[in-house]
Amino acid sequence: RFSLLLLNLEEYYFEQHTANHIVNKGCKDERKFRGSLKICSKSIIFEPDDNIQPIIKIPLRDCVSIKAPEDNEANNPFTRDTPGGISVVCNQVFLIKERNIIAPYKTVRGRTEHLFQLDVAGKLGDVVQTLHQLYRASCLDKMGDQAAMITAILQSRLARTSFDKNRFQSISETLHMECKAEMVTPLVTNPGHVCVTDANLYFQPLNGYPKPVVQITLQNVRRIYKRRHGLMPVGLEVFCTENDLCSDIYLKFYNCQDRDELYFLIATYIENHITEHTAESYMLQWQRGHISNYQYLLHLNNLADRSCNDLSQYPVFPWIIADYSSSVLDLTKPETFRDLSKPIGALNKERLDRLLTRYQEMPEPKFMYGSHYSSPGYVLFYLVRVAPEYMLCLQNGKFDHADRMFNSLAETWKNCLDGATDFKELIPEFYENDSSFLVNSLKLDLGKRQGGKMVEDVELPPWASGPDDFLQKSQEALESQYVSEHLHEWIDIIFGYKQKGSEAVSAHNVFHPLTYEGGVDLNSIMDPNEKVALLTQILEFGQTPKQLFTIPHPRRIVPKLRSLSRTSSHSVSIAESPVSPNEESFEDLTEESITLAWNNIAKLKLDEQYKIHKEAITGIAVTCNGSSVFTTSQDSTLKMFSKESKSIQRSVSFSNMALSSCLILPGDTTVLSSSWDNHIYFYSIAFGRQQDILMGHDDAVSKVCWRDGRLYSASWDSTVKVWHCVPGETLSNKKHHFELLAELEHDVSVNMIDLNAANTMLASGTKEGTITVWDVPTATVLHQLPFLLLFIWFAFFCCTDSRHLLSAGEDCCFKVIDVQTGMLISSVTAGEPQRCFKWDGNTILSGSQSGELLIWDILGGKVIERIKGHTGAVTSMWMNEQCNSVITGGEDKQIMFWKLQY
Repeated sequence: RFSLLLLNLEEYYFEQHTANHIVNKGCKDERKFRGSLKICSKSIIFEPDDNIQPIIKIPLRDCVSIKAPEDNEANNPFTRDTPGGISVVCNQVFLIKERNIIAPYKTVRGRTEHLFQLDVAGKLGDVVQTLHQLYRASCLDKMGDQAAMITAILQSRLARTSFDKNRFQSISETLHMECKAEMVTPLVTNPGHVCVTDANLYFQPLNGYPKPVVQITLQNVRRIYKRRHGLMPVGLEVFCTENDLCSDIYLKFYNCQDRDELYFLIATYIENHITEHTAESYMLQWQRGHISNYQYLLHLNNLADRSCNDLSQYPVFPWIIADYSSSVLDLTKPETFRDLSKPIGALNKERLDRLLTRYQEMPEPKFMYGSHYSSPGYVLFYLVRVAPEYMLCLQNGKFDHADRMFNSLAETWKNCLDGATDFKELIPEFYENDSSFLVNSLKLDLGKRQGGKMVEDVELPPWASGPDDFLQKSQEALESQYVSEHLHEWIDIIFGYKQKGSEAVSAHNVFHPLTYEGGVDLNSIMDPNEKVALLTQILEFGQTPKQLFTIPHPRRIVPKLRSLSRTSSHSVSIAESPVSPNEESFEDLTEESITLAWNNIAKLKLDEQYKIHKEAITGIAVTCNGSSVFTTSQDSTLKMFSKESKSIQRSVSFSNMALSSCLILPGDTTVLSSSWDNHIYFYSIAFGRQQDILMGHDDAVSKVCWRDGRLYSASWDSTVKVWHCVPGETLSNKKHHFELLAELEHDVSVNMIDLNAANTMLASGTKEGTITVWDVPTATVLHQLPFLLLFIWFAFFCCTDSRHLLSAGEDCCFKVIDVQTGMLISSVTAGEPQRCFKWDGNTILSGSQSGELLIWDILGGKVIERIKGHTGAVTSMWMNEQCNSVITGGEDKQIMFWKLQY
């Protein structure tokens, strides 16, 4: 029945002794209750073996005397025939769990005397000496002085002990590190020794509770997170699962050096360690529908130091539903949902106006809300029915007033909208599968409300048939299209750029400065009393999550005609809208075939190869029917290769300078070639001759694109130019007419350009590694991203949705950029430069510096297939619309034809 929750906050449990509690010593009704005497830093606790009897808790500060009676006190009834006896006289005692029922503590006031007889009388002197030490600490006036003395006693005990090596799983284990630490569970910490070997992580509690040693096999570890605990960077949380909310162990160290060393050792020695993902990598998975809204929020909470073991930093989830009165929950109506762009405190305009008036009149430091959206009290408000002992621990042995309990969803939501000091969000349990926190299955006496009604189960909205149905509908709401389209707005407030600074003020999202990371430096506070008071205030008030994003969070890509639903394990399944076969459009079939091709891209096989140039190939273009392949090269020639005859049919040289790229205009009648001689050449396929020249740049033209009658040209003269082009007539020798529509200025040479599918955005990459995203209609910069700092080979918009841009440069990294916000959301190290690529948003087919074709899982950040290809760098790549045929060109002067073989 004993648990650490019977201790006060910030109290330690040191040791236990088997003993008897002797009642009415020397009287006819003398009784002995066998049990365990627990010595704690602020109290003495006796746990009887008989469950009917209450646990006795004696606060040390309420003790009058603690002594082992002397032998000369022969007439004292407490000492006769009682070797190993300890007499405790106190003014107050708490009786807990009488008849083994969880209920508010019963307080017995008035002077009472208790006699405890230790089984091992020889330990009496040490026990009494320890109790005297702790009693003196509890009698100190100031909390800081008490904490300092108890800490000194604790550290002395830890210094006199060490990890018991006999607890190793194997005698062949090699010790790598041992240090002192505390195991953290909600509201309590337990001191002991941590030990890391080449096979296991161990924690041995100083008090042997709840078991002599906690052991975790390193090869089972899946995730490790550094944590901020008590505002200090001294926590470490270890998970042996991929997606679970709760960890296997949470450790708090006495200095950050020990924490960092242990983190390094675990990361080094575990065989299946999965690298700690960044918020940006999870964002990419979420945007593309690979993880659900629930899973994404769980990952963000983890990365922002939120943990189920720390109630002051418990995972925070949003209120989603705003309708708690309708008989049917309609997830197609926007008014069903809470406005996710505002914090809870800003949802009610009248209340917000009052808060803002107070804010304006407040001296610095200003804050809008006097309470937080997540705190230990709020967490246990929701969980009191399944975690009553936590509530009793937090509130000194009492439940909250019955009318302030979590009685009704509708009442709680209304209070969050209207209450003067209630701004709380929800917890993950509202979107999981265990509904026990809504039901008083323990039959707890939680009190009687003003109307005389007992507090029982939580009252659910009319649209929920029961607790399980309520959770199911809450899950559906969280994964609904409306929430998927707006969740990024709530993330901006809680984890993102609206969390701090002027953006927080504009968003009406300003809390007390002490709640923010870095809001106070505990190390700079010399007064121990001030430090303890401040820490207690912060931990009880709640803490704002660590800021994960400093620019606006991108929206989720919500597929058309698709709905996201979550199974019981919160995995995402994408269910197509039901359509009969005769309703399927050609586009649907094309999309299906493209998806099939990319799913099988690793089955790409070399079909044919031909050496057709004298230098590296720079561009590949193919006619619509696939019969003719045009290539450009640094050997200054444009060649036309016939797939049918497997021979070169044309070879054209416009000047003695290298050609850099080529494309075929719609209709398959004209080929464009860009050249290092500053010109763009138009070549008539039908008539086999140069048709026109555009002399539009002052340096080499590096890349050309053609969309809807417009030509886009990039040049080493630091510009990208947009031309309106009216084709000429070959028979009448009428030249093309070119009109310059826009000139996009850069600081240095431009190497490449690409346009999105709608032709509204253009991405350009420079030799110094800057990527610029331009708004084409206005010719203005949307984002400038100096990520690479090295030559950029290629950058392409995602072919499926144009929301993401992938770049590759000489820094050997693929970088995924969200084009709406300009945020770098993923970076994958390739090991060598990737000179060209194609991608569909999830998978990359790239041509490497060494000549291999590589297939990458961009979400997993790893190569899934290597295909032997060119001797020398792959410099150019073409892929057909169905994505099942590829042509590559290389420094080895060859073109290679590749086909998918399913």
